[in-house]
Order: sequence, then C-alpha cells, then structure tokens
Amino acid sequence: MREHTTPTNQEMQGREPRSSTPIQRNSIFNRTMRQRSKGKAKDTPEQNTHHPADSLENGQSVNEPLTLNSPQSRMLRWRIPKQPDPGAKRTSESSSTPGNGATPEECPALADSPTTLTEALQMIHPIPADSWRNLIEQIGLLYQEYRDKSTLQEIETRRQQDAEIHTNAHGSPASEETPEEEEDEEEEEDEPASPPERKALPQICLLSNPHSRFNLWQDLPEIQSSGVLEILQPEEIKLQEAMFELVTSEASYYKSLSLLVSHFMENERLKKILHPSEAHILFSNVLDVMAVSERFLLELERRMEENIVISDVCDIVYHYAANHFSVYITYVSNQTYQERTYKQLLQEKAAFRELIAQLELDPKCRGLPLSSFLILPFQRITRLKLLIQNILKRVEERSERECTALEAHKELEMVVKACNEGVRKMSRTEQMISIQKKMEFKIKSVPIISHSRWLLKQGELQQMSGPKTSRTLRTKKLFREIYLFLFNDLLVICRQIPGDKYQVFDSAPRGLLRVEELEDQGQTLANVFILRLLENADDREATYMLKASSQSEMKRWMTSLAPNRRTKFVSFTSRLLDCPQVQCVHPYVAQQPDELTLELADILNILEKTEDGWIFGERLHDQERGWFPSSMTEEILNPKIRSQNLKECFRVHKMDDPQRSQNKDRRKLGSRNRQ
Repeated sequence: MREHTTPTNQEMQGREPRSSTPIQRNSIFNRTMRQRSKGKAKDTPEQNTHHPADSLENGQSVNEPLTLNSPQSRMLRWRIPKQPDPGAKRTSESSSTPGNGATPEECPALADSPTTLTEALQMIHPIPADSWRNLIEQIGLLYQEYRDKSTLQEIETRRQQDAEIHTNAHGSPASEETPEEEEDEEEEEDEPASPPERKALPQICLLSNPHSRFNLWQDLPEIQSSGVLEILQPEEIKLQEAMFELVTSEASYYKSLSLLVSHFMENERLKKILHPSEAHILFSNVLDVMAVSERFLLELERRMEENIVISDVCDIVYHYAANHFSVYITYVSNQTYQERTYKQLLQEKAAFRELIAQLELDPKCRGLPLSSFLILPFQRITRLKLLIQNILKRVEERSERECTALEAHKELEMVVKACNEGVRKMSRTEQMISIQKKMEFKIKSVPIISHSRWLLKQGELQQMSGPKTSRTLRTKKLFREIYLFLFNDLLVICRQIPGDKYQVFDSAPRGLLRVEELEDQGQTLANVFILRLLENADDREATYMLKASSQSEMKRWMTSLAPNRRTKFVSFTSRLLDCPQVQCVHPYVAQQPDELTLELADILNILEKTEDGWIFGERLHDQERGWFPSSMTEEILNPKIRSQNLKECFRVHKMDDPQRSQNKDRRKLGSRNRQ
C-alpha cells in the first residue's frame, strides 16, 4: 500500500495550499501527460475531465513542478514512487481508462508506467449532484435490515476464512515456484498481458444485493466508466468501500428515522391516544436526533460529490461527534423509562396496542415492530464507531488519515460510553434504593446508596459449617445458605430472613478479598472455593468456605470477587498474542450484572471457560468483559485470523502515538484561534 497523507482543514485555512511532491519533468508520468495533451490537441477535448495537462496548456511551464489539485480546493497529496514496483503487473490496452482520450498506441508510456493513485486522480471527476442524490433516494433497505445483513455477512466471511486456512492446514501445502516455472513466467512477460482481473470485493458484499438497491462503491456507474478500478490497489478499494458504507448506511438510518417520525410519532390517532408526557417519554428527543443525522448526511454527501474517489470522511465524523452527537446521549439515557412506558402502554391501553399493531402491518415497516425503530439511535451510534474502526484498519499507518480516524474513533467512544453510563445510571439508582430498603444490619450499619457504587453480582451460596479444618461429612448439616451482594467497591454478606429481607452479618471492601479454588475434593465438595476477607467489619481476617450450584457459578463468583486474578487462558497483567477467540453468531441479552450482552459478529477473547458451557470473555472493540453462554458463539480456529484481530484491536486502541499527540495539539490550537 502506497503511503499518502491528507492535510486537515485547520492546516488549509488562512494560508496558501502547500505544494505536493513535485513530479519531475522527465518522469514517465509527466511524459505520459505531455503525450496525452498532444493527442488531445488533435482531437476534440472531452468535457468534465480534469488532467494535469490542462494546467500545462493554461500557461504552466513544463519545467515547473506539477501540483495535483482535487476538486473544490480539496488537495490530496499522494506520494509518487521514484521507481516502478517490480512486482506490479503491466497493464494492457484493456486497462486504459474509458474516455481518457488516449490509447496505448497513442501513448506507449502509459502502458509501461506503474499504476498509481496519482494516475487515478487525473482521470476522476466529481459525481454529479443529481446522480448522487438519486442513489441516496433509491436506497431500499431500512437501517434494521442493513444492520442485520451486514453483521451476518461479517460472520459468514470469517467462517469462510477459517475454512480456507483449515483446508490449507490439512490439505496440500501451497506449491513453491520451481526454476522452470520462473523461466515460463519470464517468457510470458514478453507476451501481451491478459486483461487484469477485477479487484477482490470487500468483506461486506451485502450492499450489492440487486433487490436492495444498496450498491457498492465500485458498482457506481461513475466508478465503472472511469476505469479507476484498474488503477487503485485492492486495499485502497477496500478503504473506499468502508468509507462509502459509512455514507450509505447513514442514508439508510435517516430513512428509518424519518419513518419513525412520520409513520408513528406524527400519527394523528396516536396523538389523541397518548398523553403529552407519555409521548415525550416514548419518543424523547428523536426530532433532534433526526435533524443532526440530516445535517451529518448532507456533509457526507458534499464530500462524495467532490470526487468519486473519497478523500476522507473521518474528519466530518469527528466534527459531529465532538459538537453535535450529544443528542444521542440524551436520547439513550431515556431508554430505561422509554422501555418501561412502552410496556405499560401495551398492557394498559388497548387502543394504543391495537393502533400500533395496525401501523406495524403497513408495508413501509417491512414487518418490523415499533420497538426496533425506537432503539435505532443507540444502535447507530454504536455501529458508527465500528464503521470508523473498519476504516482505521485500512488506512496507512502513521498517515494523516490514520490520525483523523483515531481522533474520530476516540470522540465516538466517549459518546458511546456516555450513552452506556446514562442508561446504567438510571437503572442503578433505582436498584440501589431497592436493595437498601431490604437490608437489616446485625453489625455496624454501612451506607449502601452512593453515586459511585453499583451492583456487580448477587446470589445465594452455601457456607460450610464449622472451621475450615473440620471437613467432616458427619455434621448434621454440612452447609447452610448465605446471600451475597457484591458491589463495585464493597461485599455484603447476609442471611435471608422472612419478609424478603436480608440480615447483614459481615462486610469487607472489595479490594481486600482473596479467593482460592479447591480441586479434587470429591462430589460433596465439588464447586467449592475459599473466600478470605483480609479485613472484615470487625477489622479482623475472616475465611469462608463456599459452595456454588455449578462450576460456571463458582467461576463467575471467583472472577467477580477477585477480578485481577490469573485466569485459565490469560494473565490480566500481560496479554497473550494468541488468545482463544470466538465470534458471536446469536445475539444474547445479559441476564445478570456480571454477564455481557452480545451483538452479532462481536469478536471476543476467551479469558475463562467452564465445562458446563459458559465463557468469560473480553470484547475486542470496546474491552468490555463479562460472562455469556458458549452456545451463542463460534470459536475462531485460524491462528492467523486471531492474530490479525488482535493487531487491529491494538491499532484501534493505541494511545501512545506521537503523531496523534501532535494532531491533538494542532486541533486545540486551531480551536483557540477560532475562539
């Protein structure tokens, strides 16, 4: 992949554009352009085509460095290789760009020159606004449909990659070239080159579905006719597809939001049924969210109209994430009350229930329920972060585009975290109040309710009677029930008493807990572990021998009580380069605080695994940890794919990047200048 950089908007404001890397007068590329301009002097010049030859005809001397400027003063500076890539295939006459006014016969240097992004840019013109607007209007998929198809395609792609490597590992190894084959290849080089194959499609191919009218970037008529696919490298095409998907998926999302507003929220019959306060809780600030999405989409459309080869979209994403996406935090923070109100309305108002069922049957909704529309903003802001990660994986390392993508990803990550915290804060406050009311302290009272405290896990365990050393089975009752409430900073040990109450008899700070697993103790002491309180409520050390109902329950308690202990597969102090991984193939909603909600196509590192079908894992894209059923996932067997996933994760979340720090300082300086 050839390196190239894009200047930021701040760099371009208030000063003349910097000249790009000069193209020498006697270079192959410059000779080609001069020959092309001579050929065009004989023929009728084409319209809507921009070439550097135009600047030569307009008075620029051939001795001056040739500067490449993209439309609307958005300059892209691509580095021109000094020497051709020895491994690059030479193009034939079929690889000449349609409509460029030059054939290999008229321009022999073109056939011999290396294919570069610079050449592609000379043949590219802006997309007509009407053409792009028609494409957006013809998008047929609702965002829910796009999201489902996209994630399923990602899963299938990984399955195919896993199967290919597995076949190669157990089948015949790739044959190495022999000297005879090398000689044959040298002879073939003298023959006319065969037409180049079309570049490989990116992973997400679902948009090419002819029934969805949701096409790939490389399927656009302007792209097909420009010949740019024969010049761009496969990785650059994948990057273009990743940026194009962000734009078109935003259009699909806006279409679904518009349907939510026009079909449901503004329905006159629904307005009469709902009280204004109920309507406000149900739809929240969706109008603000839709207005931001509309402006965001218009900005992305303008960028697309500048040039059919997209320069960047992450700078636009960064601007909106930093300045406008706070409307998502407001909407998502209301999710707890929204879900509760929606359920109450369905149960208590028959007119509401009947009208919603009738509206959902409309063909516009494609059989999707109102609830799928109400959750759209949270799904979109999360998906947007993943789309930026997909772009980040494909941009050149230490380039300006990587810097911009990292900044956009950081801002989106902050928005997503604020959304999650908003949802949790609402539910946690109610939960802590409920727990406080149920507790009766036999010891010194401990204040439970705190803004910085939340519940991690609660449940019943069996405590072994007598001291640790008296492991006898002759005791009338070997175990008795106790109930644990584990918060993020505190453990409270209770006994359940009549009236749905809990009597507290011990407690300890979470940081002063230690656990130890007992092994090979027989069936009676199976799933038993030791819990040590280094300093309990009486300022003494205490030890409890506890029995869980299953192996997974024991592991889950041990992981929650002592989160920094070493697990089966990985140490929490040092990451392994080849950690077992799974991908989610069935969505899962967490049932307990220590569980992890999974979305389709999520990739997770396995940190702990039990024999009864539970996994403790870390999701790569956000480092969230939790337990989930192994039946919801498939293991990734290919070590190369696992390694690639980890490398991409480290790249996305890398913090100590000097170029990124410089970009951040430059942005802060630009912000002060604007003020």
